[in-house]
Amino acid sequence: MNTLTVRPATELDELLTAVRGAVARGAGWHETASYVGDALREHLPSPGLLPADLLSGERGTYRSHRLHVEPDGSFSMAAIAWQPGALTRIHDHVTWCVFGVLTGVEYEDLFTLSEDGTALIEAGHNPNTAGEVSAFAPPGDIHRVRNIGEETAVSLHIYGTDLNRVGSSARRFYDLPVQS
Repeated sequence: MNTLTVRPATELDELLTAVRGAVARGAGWHETASYVGDALREHLPSPGLLPADLLSGERGTYRSHRLHVEPDGSFSMAAIAWQPGALTRIHDHVTWCVFGVLTGVEYEDLFTLSEDGTALIEAGHNPNTAGEVSAFAPPGDIHRVRNIGEETAVSLHIYGTDLNRVGSSARRFYDLPVQS
């Protein structure tokens, strides 16, 4: 899959350089997520990252636009346009993940797995607003993302894997009862 050409290129180039430096530190997943999170905070692109034609979609949907896959497969970058009412399945990830919200609110529901593995337990809710950056790594990264607002939200996600090779950052989907 080809990477998408976005604007402004210099913002993305500066972010790529910073992420390469963070990943090159060779730390564990949690530390790398933290370093990449710092890089994204410092170089969070402007809301105009995606052209207007990539922001449209039907209510309740989201579209991921792959922006970059590092040639050595060490990380990938995607921008996601979340339409009002968009909702992911509850999932975890194959590797560390960092995201920054460019516009709108990316609302995140957090879960833990019950001791016997038969249910999910609500662990919290995070309304991530424009300008906020979050970083996490497995284990303990079970969540779902949704847009509960009335405007399109856009977020930039950086994953510690080659999305061209693995296809998705999701490791597992959880279709278990949820306990509050």
